[in-house]
Amino acid sequence: MTSTAGSSSTPAHNAPLPPSTTSTARSSRIAPHSHIKGLGLDPEGFALLDTAGFVGQNQAREACGVIVDLIKSRKFAGRALLLVGGPGTGKTALALAVSHELGAKVPFCPMVGSEVYSTEVKKTEVLAEAFRRAIGLRIKETKEVYEGEVTELTPSESENPLSGYGKTVSHVVVGLKTVKGTKQLRLDPTIYEAILKEKIVVGDVIYVEANTGAVKRVGRSDAYASSYDLESETYVPLPKGDVHKKKELVQDVTLGDLDAANARPQGGQDIMSVMGSLVKSGRTEVTEKLRKEVNKVVQNYVDQGVAEVVPGVVFIDEVHMLDIECFTYLNALLEDRMAPTVIFATNRGNSVVRGTTDIVSAHGIPVDLLDRCMIVKTESYTTEQIAKVLQLRANVEGLKLGAGVLEKLAVEGDKSSLRYALQLLTPASILASLAGRSQIEIEDVGEMNELFLDAKTSAANIAAAGYEL
Repeated sequence: MTSTAGSSSTPAHNAPLPPSTTSTARSSRIAPHSHIKGLGLDPEGFALLDTAGFVGQNQAREACGVIVDLIKSRKFAGRALLLVGGPGTGKTALALAVSHELGAKVPFCPMVGSEVYSTEVKKTEVLAEAFRRAIGLRIKETKEVYEGEVTELTPSESENPLSGYGKTVSHVVVGLKTVKGTKQLRLDPTIYEAILKEKIVVGDVIYVEANTGAVKRVGRSDAYASSYDLESETYVPLPKGDVHKKKELVQDVTLGDLDAANARPQGGQDIMSVMGSLVKSGRTEVTEKLRKEVNKVVQNYVDQGVAEVVPGVVFIDEVHMLDIECFTYLNALLEDRMAPTVIFATNRGNSVVRGTTDIVSAHGIPVDLLDRCMIVKTESYTTEQIAKVLQLRANVEGLKLGAGVLEKLAVEGDKSSLRYALQLLTPASILASLAGRSQIEIEDVGEMNELFLDAKTSAANIAAAGYEL
């Protein structure tokens, strides 16, 4: 969404509210970086002015664009991107934008440096899991399926042979319709259980795999799009071709999913096995031997042309929180043949490497790992840029700003921090709604400053009261 800031007139500060609708579709959660859509570069690699959700940071965006080109040409192996800059200067947004530029289906695995300190698994295991979750596997299979819109769903019951009481489903009759014709299928009762699990009804578009009997609901037929449903639906067109056909199915998983599925012990169906699985709720550590076996199977799929490896992005924020053991292990992970793209972020200057007492290095990272990094600096925002970011977030959150509010919040952001100014938006809108207003006014921002303190003011108050250590 593009920003509407840039004009000094009052209407430019009024962000439009989301359009009212009677649809039952659920509104998506507004995340801190939901407005980021990419790096916002032109075909020559130069940063466009305030586009793709970005404001400013032109040099950093252009540098990340070069990194994206290196990754796409498979010439970034063994290296990492290090984003350095003060808090609230867009480091996480840049990492997310790089992931967007690589593709919609590319895995993005964010973590914080302090996550490695777990009591259940080793530090190196946490890093290895993050790297495996960031490596995608796109499996393509051509299967025989029965696909179409459900026109009939009739279970047939018979007497239960095991007892004289009750009845059991002997088979189910399913009618499927496509553009080319219709077909009636007589299916096994176990498939009927899968149909019930998928909550399939007449009018849904489904496909049933001929070999395994697996049932998948694709969506609701668009012939029913004019009807009013209680829940939001995904409407799909009537399938073309015959009901019985060969269809290419694409499934996206990660190596972390495969590791977890193979590491989980397969217990029996008796009550003791079920209770044992409930009691053992801790994380299962994946062995290196198992990972090698999974890699061997994946490589076999790739050689056969059945699957394609999709390297994703691992983003480690506050990387200075890692210790010397983690940094040493990261060197080995970066050299792995199937390593994903690695992006670090830190706001530290020269500091002691965690886990040591006498090694001082730039950004708290050992020199041997720092030499592998391509370092990109993020700049602090100006007052004008802070105003543009605030207007952009107001548009995303559907908030209306009165005259002078944007300038007031921009000054607050320049005096304290951009994050503090952004955090005042939604509480100020709540105060405005309690006062019966549809837009935020300057008095709402003033009341916010009375209720909440920014970090600099809070620290100054503590020092003035004599509580500083």
